[in-house]
Amino acid sequence: MKPSAAAPPLRLGPTIRAIDLHAAGEPGRVIVGGVEGVPGGTMFEAMTWLQAHRDDVRLRMLREPRGYPAANCNLILPSSNPEAAAGYVIMEQVEYPGMSGTNTMCVVTALLETGMLPMTEPTTELTLEAPAGLIRIRADCAEGKVTGVTFRNVPAFATHLDAVVEVPHLGSVTVDVAYGGMFYVIASAAAFGLRLTPDEGADITRITEMIKAAAADQLPVVHPNQPGFAGITIGQLSGPAHDPRNSMRNVVTVSTGTLDWDGPATWTGAIDRSPCGTGTSARMATLHARGRLAIGEDFRHEGILGTVFTGRLLEETSIGGRAAVVPQITGQAWITGIADYVVDPTDPFPDGFTVGDIWA
Repeated sequence: MKPSAAAPPLRLGPTIRAIDLHAAGEPGRVIVGGVEGVPGGTMFEAMTWLQAHRDDVRLRMLREPRGYPAANCNLILPSSNPEAAAGYVIMEQVEYPGMSGTNTMCVVTALLETGMLPMTEPTTELTLEAPAGLIRIRADCAEGKVTGVTFRNVPAFATHLDAVVEVPHLGSVTVDVAYGGMFYVIASAAAFGLRLTPDEGADITRITEMIKAAAADQLPVVHPNQPGFAGITIGQLSGPAHDPRNSMRNVVTVSTGTLDWDGPATWTGAIDRSPCGTGTSARMATLHARGRLAIGEDFRHEGILGTVFTGRLLEETSIGGRAAVVPQITGQAWITGIADYVVDPTDPFPDGFTVGDIWA
């Protein structure tokens, strides 16, 4: 149906141009235009500015009606670092992470497959700047398609091994805490009788968010080189692999609100549909600290859908005097759509909304 020639022009607000993708099942929206005026500098500085002055972008793109609890978003920006081809700021439901593996895969795929950055087959090597620092990337490419993304992550390190936290309604829970681009608290799924299958989603999110909230209060952490990254902000349950070809299985829960111990309806979050790149990095750091994962050994990590990221520890290093490792993660992303997002000036929900049936 063609619009009438006499129809008045659309009166809509600024248009945000975005590419929608998923990496191993986890959605990642990549904003490639329409967000202007972000000051130059590092991506950490851009992240801090967006958080303080333009958080409406995150809310608008991730909350209903344009988003949903499992959604993630990235904003492509020019980088002032001469080594980086571009920069990106990562946005999630309750925070701006320093680094994200699935979002990195989505960003690389969007930039190369749309021609925003040149693709070289069979391999494109590039560097991008995330808020956590420079990310070295190798993209396997064939016939205009990115068939795999391998990135060298920021150093990962364990801060607590076998720490005990007291979790209301759950009791004493033994956990590890590690940084893989975000600070993770990691607990055993078997301790709660869980196999980490999709039908257990409600129990997984409830238990993980409760552990995360308690650990964040009882186990303070801060990045020794980047004090702006502080506190446990995400949780992971870990267990044995379902596929014998793989090393382990995990499920990461992303917060969608603030947990209130007096409000059981808030004891929930959104499951990362992928094996999670930063979560895999954090898990490898704890395994290496225990002597259970060697440098150069492949670590095939399953997610809740059975999709796999392959991790490998490249080398040992130190961060602020703390023993650390440099992880490498390999996975793949797929474009699912290209869209222009607008806000009608009369829309009563310009920054979106949440409803308690699916949101904490």
